[in-house]
Amino acid sequence: MLLAMQAGIARNVYALAETGTDVVGALSRTQSRYEDTLIDLGRLHNLGFEELRRANPQIDPWLPGEGSEILLPNAFILPQSDRRGIVINIAEYRIYYYYRVEGRAFVATAPASVGRMDWATPLGRTAITAKVRRPSWYPPASVRKEYAEDGRQLARIVPPGPDNPLGEYALRLGLPGYLIHGTNRPDGVGMRVTHGCIRLFPEDIEWLFPRVDLNTPVQIVNQPVKFGWQGDDLYLEVHPALEIAENPDVGIEGGNGDTTITQAYVRATAEREGQVDWQLVAQTFEAKLGIPVKVGTRLASVAVTE
Repeated sequence: MLLAMQAGIARNVYALAETGTDVVGALSRTQSRYEDTLIDLGRLHNLGFEELRRANPQIDPWLPGEGSEILLPNAFILPQSDRRGIVINIAEYRIYYYYRVEGRAFVATAPASVGRMDWATPLGRTAITAKVRRPSWYPPASVRKEYAEDGRQLARIVPPGPDNPLGEYALRLGLPGYLIHGTNRPDGVGMRVTHGCIRLFPEDIEWLFPRVDLNTPVQIVNQPVKFGWQGDDLYLEVHPALEIAENPDVGIEGGNGDTTITQAYVRATAEREGQVDWQLVAQTFEAKLGIPVKVGTRLASVAVTE
């Protein structure tokens, strides 16, 4: 089980029942100190900047102030995807790792940085093809050109060390040129700042690296809307849709807001029918706080007699 004082991803590991819940974790609150920013609080509580900012729209992210109450959104509806290997939901800037220990199923989750709009992280299925400790960085010509246009020099090979943006560990994907890796700039974790790779806090990639095997499946999805069950209760979690250059109106895998809600709802209720407060669904969709909200309940089976 979890120890509250464990750092990083280790505090966000959850046991999954075989027929288990779709919702893991729990919301909590903390108070900021006068010197805190949301970046500081995110690192402390294993949350990304964007998800912490969205959950606290009334808070100045750079100067919350002494004694301000901060909501920590450490509750998550699991993405609607295969629950095996690694799942990255770029819309919520978050990675999930499904694994088993002595026959028991677990999921670990951590914040992640994803590709900028002009360097979008590709969607689809792939796998881990290599694991590298202290990787060297071989920046492509397009990245070196970007640096040059900004008046900065970038070597063809950046060796391991404090100037290497890949950090201490890298997991190479089957998508050429894309990695899950650490960073020498952890302040950017949980933002849309990379050249397409998935960037984790140093402590999170350090935890993940030895646990992931070669050929572990990886799914990269874009699900800003997630429905999920916790017992007989139906929850909804909504994040702002992540624009990508190919489709600025992208929803769960594409489409407008109504289509996104409908697709996610149909997936979640395929095997059990729910009674939903659609007004609350609309309010949750409008707010886009990235927090699971109870919006419905399971309909009891009705016996039919002839």
